[in-house]
Amino acid sequence: MPEIYVLDKKLRLLQPEQGFRTSLDTIMLAAACPAKNGDHLLDAGCGVGAAGFCVAQRLDTLKLTGVDVDAEFIEMARKNAEINNFSEGRAAFHCADIDQFRRQDTPIFDHIISNPPYLNAGEYLNSPHEKKAIAIGHEGSGFTLEGWIRALHRLVKPKGGVTIIHRADYTDQIIKAFGHRFGAVEIIPLWPKQGRQAKRVIIRALKDRKDPCKILSGVLLHKDDDTYSDIAEDILRGRAIIA
Repeated sequence: MPEIYVLDKKLRLLQPEQGFRTSLDTIMLAAACPAKNGDHLLDAGCGVGAAGFCVAQRLDTLKLTGVDVDAEFIEMARKNAEINNFSEGRAAFHCADIDQFRRQDTPIFDHIISNPPYLNAGEYLNSPHEKKAIAIGHEGSGFTLEGWIRALHRLVKPKGGVTIIHRADYTDQIIKAFGHRFGAVEIIPLWPKQGRQAKRVIIRALKDRKDPCKILSGVLLHKDDDTYSDIAEDILRGRAIIA
């Protein structure tokens, strides 16, 4: 079973043979999460738990819950919790569709992080790998990005927050899906290099707030020689966050 180390080897993570693995997006999403010690964090579409573990690694008293539709990923997330010494009381993982998870329950999560399926069902050519097809767009479910955001709104506490990483060209769809559900929106572009268009954005928002949207300066990922920028290097090694 493949495994990697992240955050300057502070975390060891088992990885799937197929499907999406821990990536730069994962670390950037975690670094942008403004959760605090004592909060209860939900990693929605958690995969093997990498993003949530990255947040929990820097916040000693954070409680982490992860949910994913893939049973194999959830089992791997539980193993990752064990090998990184996260107790069952601190990190719990559930196999469920996000639209059905805790549907009848009062919201308990202070903050949610998510790397949603990148494409709405029916908008892409299916991957030959089933797990990747599900991760791209909830294959066969008819699920949409707007439906995903509705689920996040239902699951987060009043005035709680969400942090999402997604393709930059879907920013308008995300803002539209927020509607009146979320406000105080912050858009954080991830610039591949100086002078290049952003391919990814991080979007933070608060439930039921009316504050206006802000576009922040973002994060430059690479220098001209393709090495990581100083700030990206610090984030990847767990020495900095995205404020």
